[in-house]
Amino acid sequence: MTRADILNAAEQCVNGSRDDEYGNPEDNFQTIARFWTAYLGNRHTTIIGPEDVAAMMVLMKIARISNGAPKADNWVDLAGYAACGGEIESNRAE
Repeated sequence: MTRADILNAAEQCVNGSRDDEYGNPEDNFQTIARFWTAYLGNRHTTIIGPEDVAAMMVLMKIARISNGAPKADNWVDLAGYAACGGEIESNRAE
């Protein structure tokens, strides 16, 4: 896959039919953030936000890349999570 292929595939993931299946990423990441914050309970004093979810999902993909066989899908997902996180953070700054 070329850089363009990876970015195009990531764009399809974050702007395609997944919204119909899972809802928009911002709402989904906010829900995940609430679940992770509740799960961590007293072990973690910082409230996790949707931008943290995006960053931690990027880290998960990096862990998979570093520990597994080469798989283009990990790079596509990493780019998609990064794009979602960047948009979430940009919208908060406005």
